[in-house]
Amino acid sequence: MSKEVVLSGIRPTGFLHLGNYFGAMRNYVRMQNDYECYFFVADWHSLTTHPDTKTLQQSVLRVVAENIACGLDPEKAAFYVQSSVPEISELYLYLNMLAYKGELEKTTTFKDKVRLQPENVNAGLLTYPVLQAADILIHRAVKVPVGKDQEQHLEMARNFAERFNYRYGNVFPSPQAFNYGSELVKVMSLDGNGKMSKSENQMATLYLADTDEDIRKKIMKAKTDSGPTEPNSIKPDYIQNLFTLMGLVSNADTVAHFEQQFNQCTVRYGDMKKQLAEDMVQFIAPIREKAAALQNDTKQLKAIIEHGAAKARVSAQQTLQLVRDAVGVNYL
Repeated sequence: MSKEVVLSGIRPTGFLHLGNYFGAMRNYVRMQNDYECYFFVADWHSLTTHPDTKTLQQSVLRVVAENIACGLDPEKAAFYVQSSVPEISELYLYLNMLAYKGELEKTTTFKDKVRLQPENVNAGLLTYPVLQAADILIHRAVKVPVGKDQEQHLEMARNFAERFNYRYGNVFPSPQAFNYGSELVKVMSLDGNGKMSKSENQMATLYLADTDEDIRKKIMKAKTDSGPTEPNSIKPDYIQNLFTLMGLVSNADTVAHFEQQFNQCTVRYGDMKKQLAEDMVQFIAPIREKAAALQNDTKQLKAIIEHGAAKARVSAQQTLQLVRDAVGVNYL
């Protein structure tokens, strides 16, 4: 019995952080055992906002190394770079014929990017959702792990698939959002302002490449208050985030100890943050060190990318054959 197809991609912009790990990468490691998985580094997507490519290859290799260090197995999942699968660009072209200027201009991410980079409103930025749809549909994926900010793009991918099927014949399944439900973890920034970020608010974000000293320094500067004044008080978001982080990397007895202190109004946040910092160091250090070792072995990283692209192109070519037949442009 064939496995359901899962697809997800990550842009090679900025450094991967703790939120990426617990929000996505940890689940990728689980998915690769249960599904037919295609994971990719979205280098074409990055060009819409980062046209300077001087550091692109270095960033791509770093993202590949960090994913492998987190447990992604290139023998179980097809792990590739977007530009290594040229079939995606051909499907992107066909789907562009089914996408309309008005609907693309209304997407939330397009409007946000226009505000952020008014001097670089390029066609790739406008048709970003179309390329994203091509990424998904090229493998006829049915499950796509996405956050709230990407749900609109996934809905558009479904629309493009339905339009193609209506116009040319039934080729694409309808991709659906997918996650592990209650096990999804939202990791806030250490200052309590939104989520951790790959490129912004760096002192409030724990990166998988941070040194031990960086980790300790950031956690000790994390936002706290004077502590609860009544037993069993409700935790403010920024305090809850410290307990959430502790629950992710510390043992259960440690978490229970500080929970009890909080509920009894005796918690000392300085002591709690010191403990959290040491537990976080123990968690991140092995990932950082494995990723660094992989980054020093460019030959191995490129072999992993080549292996993943070969697997991905088998699936992509099968889909493109169906697409060309349906559209009527297969003359060979």
